[in-house]
Amino acid sequence: MVVAAMLLFSIGTQAQVMKSADLEKYAKEKYGDKWLDAAKNLAEGLVLDKNQSLTYQQVIEAPGKTKEQLYVALNYWATATFNDKQAITLNDKDAGCIIISSTIPSIVEHTGTLNKYTVSITPVIRIDIKEGRVRVTYTVQNYDILQDVSGGWLSPTDKNDKPYQDGKRKKDDKTNANLYDEQWEIARHYPFVEKDAQKRTCAKALVMTHAYSNAIIDKVEEALKNGIVGNEDDDW
Repeated sequence: MVVAAMLLFSIGTQAQVMKSADLEKYAKEKYGDKWLDAAKNLAEGLVLDKNQSLTYQQVIEAPGKTKEQLYVALNYWATATFNDKQAITLNDKDAGCIIISSTIPSIVEHTGTLNKYTVSITPVIRIDIKEGRVRVTYTVQNYDILQDVSGGWLSPTDKNDKPYQDGKRKKDDKTNANLYDEQWEIARHYPFVEKDAQKRTCAKALVMTHAYSNAIIDKVEEALKNGIVGNEDDDW
C-alpha cells in the first residue's frame, strides 16, 4: 500500500501527465529540435476544426471490458493525474463522459529582440466511453501568452532583477507593468500563417502542443490496458 501511495503521489505531481522539460525532450525525440521545420511538417497533416481549433481524436479499443469498467479505470486515471481540483469539469458515469480542462504552464519560453514570451496551453480533453471502446478528443484553440516587454535581448532592464529572470508571476498579479497577458489564436499564427512576427515562438508552441496530445492519448491507452499502478485487477 505504501508503494502504491508513493506511485500515485508521483503521478499526481508530474504537472499533468508530463513536466514541461520532459515534454520538450519527448517532442525533440519525435520531431527533432528544428522547431520551424517540425511545425511546418506537422501542419501538412493537421486540419483545424470548424471553430479554428486544433483538435485530435482517437478511438481506443478495449475489447471485453464493460462501460462501467472503463469508466472506473479512466475516472481513477483522471483523478490521479490532474491534481487541480477544478480540472475535471464534467464526470458523468451514466453518459460515459469525462471532460478535463487543465493548464499546462510554460511549454515554451522564447526571448526575442525586444520581448520575452512564455507560452502556456489549456487543452480540453473529452473522454467518451462505450462498451469495449473509448474515444479521446483533445482540443486547443489558443496559446496563453505572458509577454515581458522588458525581457528581450536588447531590453535595458537589469537582468539580475528577479522579476525579469523567469518571466513568471502569480495568477492575476497585475503589479508588474512590463508583463502583459495575451491570447494568440492558433489559426492566426505560424505555420497556419506564413508571415508571422512570432514565428519562432509559435512553431515550438505547435510542436509542444501536438506532442502533449500524443502523450495524453498514450497515457489513456496505458491506463486502459495496465491501470495506473499495474495492479488494479479483481484478484485480491
